[in-house]
Amino acid sequence: MTGARARPGLVVAIVAAVGLLVGLGVWQVERLAWKRALIAQTRARLAAAPVPAPGPADWRGVGPGDAYRRLRVTGRYQVGADTLTQAVTGYGPGFWVLTPFRSDTGFVLLVNRGFVPSGTKPTSPPAGPVTVTGLLRLTEPKGGFLRSNVPASDRWYSRDVAAIAARRGLGTVAPYFIDSDRTAPPGRWPEGGLTVVRFPNNHLSYALTWFGLAALVAFMGWRALRRG
Repeated sequence: MTGARARPGLVVAIVAAVGLLVGLGVWQVERLAWKRALIAQTRARLAAAPVPAPGPADWRGVGPGDAYRRLRVTGRYQVGADTLTQAVTGYGPGFWVLTPFRSDTGFVLLVNRGFVPSGTKPTSPPAGPVTVTGLLRLTEPKGGFLRSNVPASDRWYSRDVAAIAARRGLGTVAPYFIDSDRTAPPGRWPEGGLTVVRFPNNHLSYALTWFGLAALVAFMGWRALRRG
């Protein structure tokens, strides 16, 4: 009697384990293809010329596929209505400065004018008409990691568009915000253009790990069956 006939339960366990591990490896290969496509798409958006910021007629269709599109919008900042959300950049801890902006076509959106270090007062935005260019960013609801926004106390750990708009009495606003390009001279705060666009891509190493484990389990199972 062969080991396989003598130990059918072991055969089933080996086949199931190898199948599971191979399936996980295939899933990571699929994720790798998706991640590479996402990276290529994002790079193309970053290199493209700015397009007009989506207005109310287009807001319903704004989603993850629009993140990091380059936008431009002309209008006026609402002076004296800044919201500071906690952030950490290469300059250390500090805040993003989000300011309401009314476009020349009448809708309101939030503009992240940039970063200001802790203990530094941001300069006021221009009082007159201005054209803003930057990246479309999706709202960040509720708060940061293990820290919830507290609108009543003006403590913000994420750039939650709807909550900030409600706190500032802005009414209906765009469901996204713009990360402004760098416009101020070095040393002037807030400093824009600090958006970090980075997508970790470890799927190939994960896939190789799962496939390697599948091969190891298959080999060890074969040895066990031969001994059986």
